[in-house]
Amino acid sequence: MKMNRNVAIASRLREVLLDGTWIANTNVNQQLQDLNWLQATQKVGNLNTIAMLTFHLNYYLRGLMQAFETGKLEISDRYSFDMPEIQSAIDWETLRQDYLVNANQFVLKVEQLEDKVFDQTFIDEKYGTWLRNIEGVIEHSYYHLGQISLIKKLIIGN
Repeated sequence: MKMNRNVAIASRLREVLLDGTWIANTNVNQQLQDLNWLQATQKVGNLNTIAMLTFHLNYYLRGLMQAFETGKLEISDRYSFDMPEIQSAIDWETLRQDYLVNANQFVLKVEQLEDKVFDQTFIDEKYGTWLRNIEGVIEHSYYHLGQISLIKKLIIGN
């Protein structure tokens, strides 16, 4: 039985963002689960912190969902690292939970798209198709998952 594109793409998103292990043997959610706020905000050289990378991923998920609803892309790369300072366990948990909510909602929105939408222009021709942009989220997420995994190893080992 052939899987619909919306289901297949949503499955790939879920794999990297929430609960998969097929490609990287981990996912963003799994990497964030056991980190405390001091670990999440710990600087390693000139690398971004895990909290900053979480904010960055979440920024795009939230912004793209808004674009899905409004037809306007109002996010900018320039602001994608403008994270408010994390000063407590509550701040970190709030960011982590916000990421989880947005990741789940993003996956569900993609899963609900009609197949024909994937080949349509996303907002403006310069952005390409919906498929290109959603696949971009998958690739972007794996890129930052790799960074998060390496930074975590530098901070806590394993």
